[in-house]
Amino acid sequence: MLRTTPLQIVRASRGWQQFLVAGLVVFLLILSASPSANALPAFARKYGLRCSACHENWPMLNYFGQKFKDNGYQIMNDRDAPIWQNPGYWPVTFRITPIWHRVSTGKVPVDTYAGGAITGTTIQRVTTSGFDLSGLDFHTGGTLEKNISFYVLPSSDSTGAFHFETVMARLDNLFGSPWLNLKLGKFELDNLLSEKRILTLTGNGGIYQLYHFIPVGDGNIFGQMGDNQLGAELMGHSANDRTRYSAALLSSVDGNVGLPYGNAYTGFFTFSQAFDAGKLGVDRIGGYAMVGEAPTYYLTSGGTPLGGTGISNKSFHREGFVGLFYFGEHADLTVVTQHGWDNAWFGQGYGDPIDVAGAPNNAPGSVLPVGAQAPTWNGVLFEPHYVYSPQLIFLGRYETVRMSRQANGPTSAAPSASDFGNISTYTLGFRYNPFMTSRAGFAWHNEYNWLHQDGTGPVLGIGTTNINTSEVLTGFDFDF
Repeated sequence: MLRTTPLQIVRASRGWQQFLVAGLVVFLLILSASPSANALPAFARKYGLRCSACHENWPMLNYFGQKFKDNGYQIMNDRDAPIWQNPGYWPVTFRITPIWHRVSTGKVPVDTYAGGAITGTTIQRVTTSGFDLSGLDFHTGGTLEKNISFYVLPSSDSTGAFHFETVMARLDNLFGSPWLNLKLGKFELDNLLSEKRILTLTGNGGIYQLYHFIPVGDGNIFGQMGDNQLGAELMGHSANDRTRYSAALLSSVDGNVGLPYGNAYTGFFTFSQAFDAGKLGVDRIGGYAMVGEAPTYYLTSGGTPLGGTGISNKSFHREGFVGLFYFGEHADLTVVTQHGWDNAWFGQGYGDPIDVAGAPNNAPGSVLPVGAQAPTWNGVLFEPHYVYSPQLIFLGRYETVRMSRQANGPTSAAPSASDFGNISTYTLGFRYNPFMTSRAGFAWHNEYNWLHQDGTGPVLGIGTTNINTSEVLTGFDFDF
């Protein structure tokens, strides 16, 4: 699902050139005066590790960091249990990011006036820039006892409105085996490419579009792999973490608490294998599948759908390949593919009438319109990194999603164009950490994102048009 209105690339002006030159000068000054980097605060205070031990560049994990996470935030020594910790240790990290950003939105319908009255509509570009804030993340995690792990993340939006992003407890190494670890709560799905440790921050670049894609007009919000979900997960791995699997049973609520929808469940499954590629490094390949069902009909009172009463469950699935490839000490590439399928009822907008006003409800006697069919799509993501050092990383990303079958087929009264809703997005940026100690971390973050979507622009007597979005962002990303 797209989180912001799609836009168009903005041509750099003379003022932009001056800004970039000034930024480069500041960057070189900081680079020349920087001390060595250390680890993320919460766990660094416990184990005294350097940043490069667990992170390719914070917050993105490297091979050892992934193994540490898979072990339940344990190194598997006597220092794991809280009884051996310094009484002054408090496993907590706060993270927030003050930013400046510029967002340019193309083809926005804007009213025209004459004599103080609206006379019509025109289409124009809308550009906004200024200083802003991210939300606040309050991370706390670790072990309650040897082999009993926890993670709690109250998170706010930029206005300070809080919710629980993560609340989970995990029983590690059941029966003394790393192959059996049981997690319960609200947690990130076991994606090898973690959206919660994403290195980008813009509105469209700060999520993986592939994890949230929903065809235009589709009512299935329940297949968003990037959202933390409520459920239970069985996860296991070999002693060296080369082989790993996970199987999760989730409530089909897209992570929303209070049982708002009904008695439907979704499964999420992953498997991956790492192998030694010689001088290139340790590469990993794997696959995932999300298979579930969700309601399309809700009991009503006075015509209003009642929460928790969802029935008439329909199915959906997403599956794909994941690969993490290293090319020596400094360069790597992550590849994710996806094939998606939604039941035809979802394709017609059924699925979420509780949070979406006016959405259709599959009441008794409802029938699908002529020509309705199950929408399907295919997507791919490429994310390369160049790690100059643990302090400096250059990154890029290309994502594209292409519809292979529209919800309204050729026999429909109003069939959709074959490319309707297709998206493409590019992201470029770098992060520089002048320091990272066991008490605090700081990154100077710079990013550009461009997103294009086919056929979703305004219709003003000349047909539907494509729309584009661009955003430039710079900010100080810090935690303590």
